[in-house]
Amino acid sequence: MKRGRARSVFIGVCVAPAVILFVIFMLIPTFNVFKMSLYKWGGYSNNKEFVGLNNFKILMEDTNFFRSFQNTVLLITFVTIVTMALALIFAALLSREKIKGQNFFRIVFYIPNILSVVVISAIFSAIYDPNNGLLNSVLGIFRGSDKTPILWLGDQKLVIYSLVIAMIWQAIGYYMVMYMASMAAVPESLYESASLEGAGRIRQFFSITLPLIWVNVRTTLTFFVISSINLSFLFVKSLTSGGPDGSTEVFLSYMYKQAYTNSSYGYGMAIGVVVFLFSFGLSAVVNFVTKREILEY
Repeated sequence: MKRGRARSVFIGVCVAPAVILFVIFMLIPTFNVFKMSLYKWGGYSNNKEFVGLNNFKILMEDTNFFRSFQNTVLLITFVTIVTMALALIFAALLSREKIKGQNFFRIVFYIPNILSVVVISAIFSAIYDPNNGLLNSVLGIFRGSDKTPILWLGDQKLVIYSLVIAMIWQAIGYYMVMYMASMAAVPESLYESASLEGAGRIRQFFSITLPLIWVNVRTTLTFFVISSINLSFLFVKSLTSGGPDGSTEVFLSYMYKQAYTNSSYGYGMAIGVVVFLFSFGLSAVVNFVTKREILEY
């Protein structure tokens, strides 16, 4: 009896610091976001006016908010699909194919992940530079140097896809390494048996590799979809600041501007509530769609 009580006390002492930090830095701030969304407040004065759900009514009529919502969904969709697909392809190639310099390629692919978003943004700003950038210089070989340079970060139709490329480049290496770790645990005997049955590399990938690493794929997919909301804000803030003319505003960048630039803190927190609920809803949808029977070997 005493031993069981001592064990419970020991577990409680070990868990208590994490619980306290979680309450202080997660639960209380989240509660305050919901609370402040019900007020009209500039953020720097003591004058707080309770307005109930009025901030959310304004939100539903805000065309700029809906544009930021569309941009966020577009970035999440494009970046997630392309990143996960390329990460799986590269992981399969570097895990199963005998490619010279495999370790070198693993390092090269992973390097973008250890760089900060600010550094990556500086790199792509130089690449996208309309006058001396690498991308326009290469295209100039085929288009001719007399053509008007393409404004990769200045054209409202192109700028969002320029962000997509930068985000994909940053994320591929990390998920490729995670998938390679999962693929390394798949027994080689399964591939040998499949080869004897006449299955090619592509069939083996979809019939053996992908089903057996699906738990990892599902976990990383959910994590990446949610983290893309935060990642999109960092890239927008560093590369475009929401421009040109608000064409690259996303959830968090629009919330930041409303709360800290336009002195509409209460309205910004209302946007934060929507982002919070959207994130949870999106993670639930991804988990439901990707749910399947776990295969073992």
